[in-house]
Amino acid sequence: MGHPDTQLQPPASTLALDHYWMPFTPNKDFRAHPMLAVKAEGMYYWNERGDKILDASSGLFCVAAGHARPEIADAVRKQLMELDYIPPFLRGHPKAFELAGRIAKMTPGDLNSVFFTNSGSEAVDTAMKIALAYHRARGEAQRQVFISRERAYHGVGFGGVALSGLTNNRRAFGVGLAGVAHMRHTHIPQNRFQRGEGDHGAELAEDLSRLINLHGAENIAAVFIEPVAGSTGCLVPPKGYLKRVREICDANKLLLVFDEVICGIGRMGSNFAAQSFGVTPDMLTMAKALTNGVQPMGAVAASERIYRAVIDAAGPQAIEFFHGYTYSAHPVTCAAALATLDLYEKDGLFQQARALSPYFLDAVFSLQDLGIVTDIRGYASMAAFDLAPAGVPGARGHELQKRLYDSGLHLKTTGDTAILAPAYVAEKQHIDQMMELLRKVLKTA
Repeated sequence: MGHPDTQLQPPASTLALDHYWMPFTPNKDFRAHPMLAVKAEGMYYWNERGDKILDASSGLFCVAAGHARPEIADAVRKQLMELDYIPPFLRGHPKAFELAGRIAKMTPGDLNSVFFTNSGSEAVDTAMKIALAYHRARGEAQRQVFISRERAYHGVGFGGVALSGLTNNRRAFGVGLAGVAHMRHTHIPQNRFQRGEGDHGAELAEDLSRLINLHGAENIAAVFIEPVAGSTGCLVPPKGYLKRVREICDANKLLLVFDEVICGIGRMGSNFAAQSFGVTPDMLTMAKALTNGVQPMGAVAASERIYRAVIDAAGPQAIEFFHGYTYSAHPVTCAAALATLDLYEKDGLFQQARALSPYFLDAVFSLQDLGIVTDIRGYASMAAFDLAPAGVPGARGHELQKRLYDSGLHLKTTGDTAILAPAYVAEKQHIDQMMELLRKVLKTA
């Protein structure tokens, strides 16, 4: 039965679909087969016909506390009527400092200096600029090379695209920064259908040593890594891999940056993946679940060492870091983030998701009996499975997400990989429903 409020929405056939240029979407295909949502609540969306659609990927990995939380909506409305906007340049407001303090309590080590952005992409580009500013402040301005990995996704800014290792992103806009080298990814056949950290592949961390020998440690600014790669399909690191990368960075005085835009804020079972894997970076990027998807926000948490070097290198009234955004630490966004963090803590949502993780992973790995599924990976509250390609790579995955949506299930696909990342409020019944719908559609794919 459809949600009663959706009956008043206009059908897709009456909407003008010509003027909105959709992101990361085959626009012609969408116009021929529109997939619209008009309402959301808890674990579900509703389309314009009133059909109920289970959200299996927290929107786009961001709605971790479930949809339409009144606590966040109330905080947003209150802030709008109290202080809707003030420029972040030369001016401040209390909630920006309060939120930075809350984040600093969540991060590992001394990652206590928080710079706010409006998205994960901006957080990555900001972290790159901070790395360059840090080395310049220390008298090592020649450190301008960045190291990333194949199959990495670091957003859509030119810096992030240069770091990224996803083929289509680089083919289209790979003109970014020239000084980026890529390590091999860790998605290797020996770890197929292995749950959690793989037993094989830790030696791939030595790629970093090879690139250091090629470019010279004295020229490298930072190494960017997603502890668990998200958009490319939940690539979990092999056992010992991240610790070895940290050791190599320390030995060569390279900054290590963890991009936790997708895998941070409870998704990996702890506040951040850095804590789950026991490795502390020098900087950490975040976004998505920081505001439960209600308002756009990203952030970079940098170590005290980095912050002090940049700040102390400038004169008494000089701007230390020439970077920022009109909407950095927007009052309304800060209010949404604070209300979201309150919800995570008050309702124990990280713990709830951690408790459900074994049931969730058991369910996803049960799909390996389907011949169309060629691999499954998962850690904590994220999992992915690969489909055998059919014709053009990505065609089967694209058709799958459309058929699933029509059948009542929303999830994220990248190429022929399907990614599940349910909200932390999910219960066993939701996982069962996901598997029922997945099996039904996969058996006819």
